[in-house]
Amino acid sequence: MTVKNYSFRLISEIDLDAVLVIERDCYPHPWSFRQFLDELENPVASVLVCEIDNSIVGYICYWLIAGEMQILNLATSPQLRRHGIAAQLLEQACARCSLIGLSSAWLEVRAGNRAAIELYQRSGFNLSGTRRTYYRDGEDALVMVKTFTV
Repeated sequence: MTVKNYSFRLISEIDLDAVLVIERDCYPHPWSFRQFLDELENPVASVLVCEIDNSIVGYICYWLIAGEMQILNLATSPQLRRHGIAAQLLEQACARCSLIGLSSAWLEVRAGNRAAIELYQRSGFNLSGTRRTYYRDGEDALVMVKTFTV
């Protein structure tokens, strides 16, 4: 089943509590309220949220820097995984960046996160390299890149 009644918008500070619930449900080392607040104040950062019936169900945080999009964080409410929300967040964010003339998007993903790797591959990202022992627990990160067509 794919959810179809979703909308996308840039985050505001009032959304942070809802985003933090998703963040804590998704990651063993979640970002803090302060980290998200820092992103709101960062001139190169954007955070896009996905809503269903006025409830935040996912988000993507990315930087626009040096002509590229760097994806820092992407999460979907665990109850709504595999409903196309993360793919739509990626598509929306990449489309926004492509429209303003950015050349590419890149990200790091845990080498063992097969579901995320498959999502990124379906979204047009290709493996570019590996960062050995990148995460706190020693897991490698795969670097993935998507080139925007002009």
